[in-house]
Amino acid sequence: MSTEVPRHPAGVTGGSQAPPVRRELLVNRTSTETRVALLEDGQLAELFIEKEESRSLVGNLYKGKVSKILPGMQSAFVSIGLPRDAFLHVHDLVEPSPVDAGEAAERAAGPVAIEDRLHRDQELVVQIVKEPIQGKGARITTQVALPGRYLVLLPRVHHIGVSRKITDLDERERLREAAHRIGGDEHGLIVRTAGEGATEEELAGDLRYLLDLWEEIRRRSQVAPPETLLHAEFGPVRRVLRDLYSEQFSRVLVDDRLIFEDCEKFLATMDPDGGTRVEHYTDPVPLFDRYAVQRELDRALRSRVWLPSGGSIVINQTEALVAIDVNTGKYVGRRCLEETVLRTNLEAVKEIVQQIRLRDMGGIIVVDFIDMEEESSKQSLLQAFELELQKDRSRTRLLQLSEFGLVEITRQRTRRSLERTLCRPCPACRGSGKIKSSETVYFEIQRELQRLAPVLEGRRLLVRVHPDLADLLEARRHHILDVLAPGHGFQLAIERDALLHREHFELINLPG
Repeated sequence: MSTEVPRHPAGVTGGSQAPPVRRELLVNRTSTETRVALLEDGQLAELFIEKEESRSLVGNLYKGKVSKILPGMQSAFVSIGLPRDAFLHVHDLVEPSPVDAGEAAERAAGPVAIEDRLHRDQELVVQIVKEPIQGKGARITTQVALPGRYLVLLPRVHHIGVSRKITDLDERERLREAAHRIGGDEHGLIVRTAGEGATEEELAGDLRYLLDLWEEIRRRSQVAPPETLLHAEFGPVRRVLRDLYSEQFSRVLVDDRLIFEDCEKFLATMDPDGGTRVEHYTDPVPLFDRYAVQRELDRALRSRVWLPSGGSIVINQTEALVAIDVNTGKYVGRRCLEETVLRTNLEAVKEIVQQIRLRDMGGIIVVDFIDMEEESSKQSLLQAFELELQKDRSRTRLLQLSEFGLVEITRQRTRRSLERTLCRPCPACRGSGKIKSSETVYFEIQRELQRLAPVLEGRRLLVRVHPDLADLLEARRHHILDVLAPGHGFQLAIERDALLHREHFELINLPG
């Protein structure tokens, strides 16, 4: 059994709902990158980093050309002007809504194979929905979605939707009817969370802006050659303001004069009656240091995160999934074992959700909680998890606690995780997290010397190794010579080379 989060609070036992939080936005700009930190009640909740040489591509629209069709995978590769062709699955190949009953009946007959819908060199207007990661091209869709302040315009389908985070049933119905009246019968529309409480005039004004934008994109697509960027998504600051701004924002703090002025203009246009303060930060202490963002960022790059009680969670990101392990650590409790375990698990839930959001981990996430015996404890844990996940903007599904104490979550992934944005695989271990021990490499050298011993008689041999291994070889030099040299009469020299990999060694035959 699974639960999709966020959802109507009725899905949480007792009608629990995440309490409102005070939000602040901190913007740090340098010549090489822009960092935007979202603070909730003074604590770092989300971080957006965009480097000048690698700007985010999600939301960009391109005119592409089909380069290859793969019937076996029901997908196609589309050239859009990036180093790698983009990936288009048949489920993301959305055609305009049918214009007549005959066409609708034809589509209702069943799915059409991608090879019957596309051909090589066909030109398409596509939008990036997932960044290129780890040698894979971007994932794209033909279902264009243009976000505004209150609405998302879906120009190619007829669909009216309301954000699931708007939970009041009367308000949902009001917004749905308003969307129909302002043009929802001609275009697909989704009312965003920010649309809660918006008047019909405000929704209509947002729609006019989006329709003008779509018309401009459509005109450009008719004359532009393939592999052309038709529309670029907002930069990180405007994008975050547009997507996250709400009445809960108390202020926006910016340490760059130009971005400060741009934020003032953008907020004045987007919410002229809003009470959010935009402030220019000029203190000599760096902005992210003043509000402890840098400390939290450094903490988010570690695998182990300590809990206030003395327990910890350990996070390991792999190709297939993210594994999170919960440990009691130093916390031993005061009364009974079940109480100790439940308290540690509940404490871990809050930290886990915070780390999932902050690190922007996506895909399959498996949490190994400490085993609990009582059913009431398990239900309390799941309810707490569901409540915390309501804070997450990304779409998540939460599975029930298994008999082994495992909880599985699936989370929508749209961009690189924080780890992949800021880190690279370790050059020593190539990302595996471990290297051969010095003992293991020592025995490899010994076996190689034993193999070569018959042809080394009367010669001098140089072993070049990393300094860490050289100490072990020096300590065991006599053992090697006692075992191998007596029967073959060779001499052994050891050379330290700090540039050599710890697992590598070189055997060099010296003259004379």
